[in-house]
Amino acid sequence: MTPKAILFDAYGTLFDVYSVGLLAEQIFPGHGERLGVIWRVKQIEYTRLLSMSGRYRPFWELTHAGLRYAALTLGLTLDAAAEERLMNQYRHLGAFPENRDVLVELKRRGIPAGILSNGDPGMLGVAVKSAGFAELLQHVISVHELQRFKTDPAVYRLGHETFGLAAQDMLFVSSNAWDAIGATWYGYTTLWVNRAGAPPEQLDTDPSRIGSSLRDVLSFFA
Repeated sequence: MTPKAILFDAYGTLFDVYSVGLLAEQIFPGHGERLGVIWRVKQIEYTRLLSMSGRYRPFWELTHAGLRYAALTLGLTLDAAAEERLMNQYRHLGAFPENRDVLVELKRRGIPAGILSNGDPGMLGVAVKSAGFAELLQHVISVHELQRFKTDPAVYRLGHETFGLAAQDMLFVSSNAWDAIGATWYGYTTLWVNRAGAPPEQLDTDPSRIGSSLRDVLSFFA
């Protein structure tokens, strides 16, 4: 069945979370790439810790905390100026090069598209506007109103209910394997954009399809 609408994860899928490593390398020569990786891992780890503990803090705060942790891990002195530059860069993450063309083509075909993200509304709004995606997305949905993070089923429910559709009538796209699996368990048709060529998760569940770039989205609407 051809999906009636599509939901994208934001961070890692539409926006390159590791693009901050370029600025980090300028500030901390020899450490930029590693800092970006640790930052991202800790950011996601904090979402899971808070969700499992029944606590909530906005994703922006967890992003800030993850940066400070990464700097401490690498023994780097993160002064106020460097911290501000890196956090501001995170607001304006670069989009993957094929993404705009895919979103334009979806709109041309009349396929409603949106974002379902752990990001809070403020940071999502800046990222979407900075990338020039605002007119290409029908909804930008944040977990903030629920005060829970993925992979809580309530988050995935928020996505399809916002569109007024059943989950099985929608395509959910993420470059994060854990997110694609969570959405699959919930009931979405799913695409895991495996840009890094990572091995599949060993949980006896696979996404509906696996691709290597966002262009693979279009194969669902051929």
